[in-house]
Amino acid sequence: MKQKTIILSALVSLLPTSMWADELPDSIYKSLELEQVVVTGTRTPKLLANTPVLTKLITADDIMKTDATNLRDVLQQVIPGIEFSYAMNQQVHMNFSGFGGQSMLILVDGERLAGETMDDVDFTRIGMDNVDHIEIVKGAASALYGSNAAGGVINIITKKKPNPCALNLNMRFGRHNEQRYGLSWQYARGKWNNLLTVNRNSSDNFNVHNGPNPITRVVSTIYGDAVWNFKEQLTFRLNEKLRLTGRAGYFYRQLVRTSEVPERYRDFSGGLRGTWTPDLVNSVDFSYAFDQYDKSDYQRITRLDIRDYSNVQNSLRLLYNHTFEGENVLSVGADYMHDYLFNTNLEGRIRKQDSFDAFAQYDWNISPKWEVVGALRYDYFSDGRISRLTPKVSARYQPVHNLNVRFSYGMGFRAPTLKEKYYNFDMSGIWIVEGNPSLKPEVSQNFNASVDYTKGRYNFTVSAYCNKIENKIATGAPYYKNPSDIIPRLPYLNLDNYTVSGGEATAQARWTNGLTARLSYAYTNERLPKDKNSNSVNNQYIPARKHSMTGHIDWDHQWLKNYGTNIGLDGRFLSAVDNEEFVDYYDISKGIKTIHYPAYALFKLSLVQRIGKGVKVSVILDNIFNYKPEYYYLNCPLTDGTNLMIGMSVDVDKLF
Repeated sequence: MKQKTIILSALVSLLPTSMWADELPDSIYKSLELEQVVVTGTRTPKLLANTPVLTKLITADDIMKTDATNLRDVLQQVIPGIEFSYAMNQQVHMNFSGFGGQSMLILVDGERLAGETMDDVDFTRIGMDNVDHIEIVKGAASALYGSNAAGGVINIITKKKPNPCALNLNMRFGRHNEQRYGLSWQYARGKWNNLLTVNRNSSDNFNVHNGPNPITRVVSTIYGDAVWNFKEQLTFRLNEKLRLTGRAGYFYRQLVRTSEVPERYRDFSGGLRGTWTPDLVNSVDFSYAFDQYDKSDYQRITRLDIRDYSNVQNSLRLLYNHTFEGENVLSVGADYMHDYLFNTNLEGRIRKQDSFDAFAQYDWNISPKWEVVGALRYDYFSDGRISRLTPKVSARYQPVHNLNVRFSYGMGFRAPTLKEKYYNFDMSGIWIVEGNPSLKPEVSQNFNASVDYTKGRYNFTVSAYCNKIENKIATGAPYYKNPSDIIPRLPYLNLDNYTVSGGEATAQARWTNGLTARLSYAYTNERLPKDKNSNSVNNQYIPARKHSMTGHIDWDHQWLKNYGTNIGLDGRFLSAVDNEEFVDYYDISKGIKTIHYPAYALFKLSLVQRIGKGVKVSVILDNIFNYKPEYYYLNCPLTDGTNLMIGMSVDVDKLF
């Protein structure tokens, strides 16, 4: 632990060091990515430094340095306040500053993803090879994005910059037969631009060892998987005013818990998007998206692939922007989605729902120092005829060019899902999870404030938030419906009101000698709610840890014309957390006890060597201090020690 403390202290001390204290001119904005254009906070293009809605940016450079395979790898390495824990059968659950997967909306180029497991999307289907950057907006965003955006939005932006011809081949190998292969091919000619990515990654199952007398459920086998991911994007620019983009994707994942019946997950996606800018002050964005996510069990003996889940979404989207004199922007839009859900555990097995929304936003630049954005949205859901108006107001004050102060209020909104209303599932004999058609929408009031300051080579951001949640939708306290029942019922219901509050601080710097550093800290105060009768409820997910920290430092140097290196160190720390759980999930009469989940820290060291114009060789030592949990609880890192990974990336087009 002493070694970990020394490394964290070193990361902190690097940021204010005077050795490289020569200040740069304002061009540091560019080097710190503040001139990056972002769209998520207002659904209109804005410079990161000038957006009135605080937006966290994970750049292409950040993604490359993490050497991430999928979205989960990137988020947990870069963003504090986020933890991925595990539920039944090691299904992944995300807790982002007190909000789970049903309240953090994940988009790819602004489009929703079909399918969920334990309330979260399948993170393995979101690979990084075709990603340009990731934009994260924390706090209620329902006024622009509707249901499921009560806690914020994570928007993955794919690569769109034309490249005449680029071909990248990459691979990586690690412990437990971990293998990753990737191909990315981009070709542009005339009005056409094409991007194709193919990824294959796999790892084996492996066993882990727990200490004596665990106090709650533990994991003894870590399940690997095998994944194929194909993505195709074709763009046609008719002229300077009209651009059309078509996309298609196929995802396949197989996981083997029992050799006789492997589990399979598939996704088929496609879409067409157009952008029309008839003049300098008007623009229209329209799109159609299709996404189908399936789950099945493959019976090896009979060679039958039996599908037991399918979620199909067809959606249409229209957005119009008009810029007035003074750079004031009016945005008006509407969305429609048809949602089809087949699940053998649903009442009736098949459920359908149509949803419609319309929204308007006005971005008012009052003066060079003040900007205010107001938005209002109406949502309608056909199942239960649920409707809601959600407002949001954001303001940015810039007293000097390198200081921004932001405030916002927003209403969060989440309609109950078809699963939460009609589910009926025997969870391995523990209890029967039952839906509730009478569920009310979950509503939250969100308040945010932040300050960011840039000086020379340094950038500092501090933010605070408070969320007041009403009628949270979750499973409640188990009960016996009839005295003769052997298995209790676990109902979905609306819980009592509660609050999630916290804050975040980030310091980052980039010096001319090739050294870059970032340190981020997050505080989250999440008090798990009770039901309307003040009874403790079953929380299948672990609450947020109060304190978390991520840090990164790297040094880049070009030694020779054809040889350079990058040495990087990443670390993340999560504090301990307590959770109330049943003593025996198969006999709830034994009552509840408090389980203590210990704090932990993980560090990763990487060396990337650039050889010639297009070859990179990487050596990565993950978990360098060989941390192994004493007990593999559901929210501990599923690592069995240090993992040495070796990889290579070749830009074939640069070799000739």
